[in-house]
Amino acid sequence: MDAGSLNPFSKLRGRSRCPLQEQILQRINSKENLDRFIPNRSAMDYDYAHYMLTEGRKIKENQPVFSPARDAYRMQLAEALNMNRTRILAFKNKPPTPVELFPSDHTTSSVHPAKPSKPQRHIPQSSERTLDAPDLMDDFYLNLLDWGSSNVLAIALGNTVYLWDASDSSTSELVTIDDDNGPVTSVSWAPDGQHIAIGLNNSEVQLWDSASNRQLRTLRGCHRSRVGSMAWNSHILTTGGMDGMIVNNDVRIRSHVVKTYRGHRQEVCGLKWSASGQQLASGGNDNLVHIWDMSKASSNSPTQWIHRLEDHTSAVKALAWCPFQSNLLASGGGGGDRTIKFWNTHTGACLNSVDTGSQVCALLWNKNESELLSSHGFTQNQLILWKYPSMVKMAEIMGHTSRVLHMAQSPDGCTVASAAGDETLRFWNVFGAPEVAKPAPKVHQEPFSHLNRIR
Repeated sequence: MDAGSLNPFSKLRGRSRCPLQEQILQRINSKENLDRFIPNRSAMDYDYAHYMLTEGRKIKENQPVFSPARDAYRMQLAEALNMNRTRILAFKNKPPTPVELFPSDHTTSSVHPAKPSKPQRHIPQSSERTLDAPDLMDDFYLNLLDWGSSNVLAIALGNTVYLWDASDSSTSELVTIDDDNGPVTSVSWAPDGQHIAIGLNNSEVQLWDSASNRQLRTLRGCHRSRVGSMAWNSHILTTGGMDGMIVNNDVRIRSHVVKTYRGHRQEVCGLKWSASGQQLASGGNDNLVHIWDMSKASSNSPTQWIHRLEDHTSAVKALAWCPFQSNLLASGGGGGDRTIKFWNTHTGACLNSVDTGSQVCALLWNKNESELLSSHGFTQNQLILWKYPSMVKMAEIMGHTSRVLHMAQSPDGCTVASAAGDETLRFWNVFGAPEVAKPAPKVHQEPFSHLNRIR
């Protein structure tokens, strides 16, 4: 006899329920029992329930006469229907074994441990080092600080250019300009970290070899007044003057002026080449930002800008190309503007504008994280570290007591030097340490190999 033949109630499925079943179900679903457990019908055995409510009850109430055959049949029937159960209604399935979300120290979890989150970087609120910078000119339009690839910092104090070697903290004097030609109005290291350009108040530019402390040549005829901004693009030194002119100078040849850009009506106080060397950004006292294309600079005729950006309402000195997005430029406006703006230099579109509340003097991108550092003038003279692109303030660093006119970044991208009108030079470990030390780039000396023969 199979199990199916032992179940005389299997054919009752699909039949109408008896009055007692209907009464139970009505009581279960009635409003007066909403606060009670609701049975799980999918887990209920209706054959067993029907038997217990009908035949089972009759057996218990009638107490039939003892019969061995009947008892054997009931035992087989009870075994087939698993009648050793005591409950008719099933409320829920057995709950799963709970998982300990926070295991104790003595418990070993079989689940793979979660990857530890990156620890939050500590941003110091005080400078790592402070040096005196007497006679630093308190002039917003000049660029008097630069950090070269050889880890040497150059700063112009009045008529003198000093070099500070970060490897041993030694200081040396490079040159002192006479009063007729000075003061020094800008400094800029060449990509090799050995040669340096010095812009002067008399419109001239001097090229020096820092290793031998020797002047190599003087560039004349570029401008009619002081040279307040400079930027290198390989062997091309681009200079911006108070006359509104921008000039490309090829330092390898005698007739060094190879390209002229005309677009600014007032002093050019900001110049930055993109990392690719294909685009030049310029900012001026006329509140304008221009984007120029290197590929259109093949002749000596004045080059037309590819974008003329007119959204700023004050002088634009602070310019910074994003290191991880080639067509992204950040620009900062002076005291009448106080905003940092972000530009797509392929389209000329302004992507975002943030009101900083104070004069923007300089901008630097973090080379290792999506962060931007700005230095400010009136009224709080602070440094602000921003998270990009949300532009949430990560830190606001005080220390200078006058506007922070200049910033320069160490070759490894971690340390920032700031120079202010309070005549101090401060070093900040604001960008932290890079995750992986990057090897120093190979220096290509060829562009400057002919300087010794040109006077």
